Amino acid sequence: MPPGPASHPLPPTSPAHVFAAQRDWPSYFDKVAGKPPRETLVTALDAFEREGVPSAQGSESCDKDHKPPLAIDLGCGEGRDTAELLRRGWRVLAIDGHPDGLRRLRERDLPHRDRLEIRHAPFEGLEIPRAMLINASFCLPFCPPDHFADLWRAITDAIEPGGRFAGQLFGDRDDWAPIPDRSHQTRAQARALFAADFTLERFDEVEDDGKDALDNPKHWHRFDVVAARQPSSDG
Repeated sequence: MPPGPASHPLPPTSPAHVFAAQRDWPSYFDKVAGKPPRETLVTALDAFEREGVPSAQGSESCDKDHKPPLAIDLGCGEGRDTAELLRRGWRVLAIDGHPDGLRRLRERDLPHRDRLEIRHAPFEGLEIPRAMLINASFCLPFCPPDHFADLWRAITDAIEPGGRFAGQLFGDRDDWAPIPDRSHQTRAQARALFAADFTLERFDEVEDDGKDALDNPKHWHRFDVVAARQPSSDG
């Protein structure tokens, strides 16, 4: 799915464009260290808790009968969302393509570390195990367009019926949309990704002028999404 045109394209020499193009992840991790979990993740976890997931028994036990549900934290970085998932009683597979983020995650003082598995892997060719929740906070735009369809198929195939997706997609009017290795969607394209298999519980389109994580001016266009996987037709 190729990126669409941006209405506020950044000049290629601007600090925001340079950061986005070069992916200065260590500086990004420095800036976001200690920040709270993303709102989309919190929304999804609150919905699960209203449904009794994870169960009180499951959250305290890892035996074969009461194993906590699995969440995949894609693009986990230094672990702001991973920490919340562990705190709320989930098992977590945290995946990121940058070793510095994973180093920081390993060095964090995390609750229930025995429930955490860490994997270093890029989006290209990523294999995702079955899970009740896939969290993808602000990371999917960094999947190269040629690999986005395969990644999205892997995500949707991995989410169990009754499970959820939480995360962001970036719109075609975002300042980063012209960068060749970015995946951006129009509103229609973003909604279409969920049309066949999901019920949208949150789909907020956000467009404003602000700053990126390194305080560079940036025009944002994104979709904040929480979606529930529909029950399978055969069961």
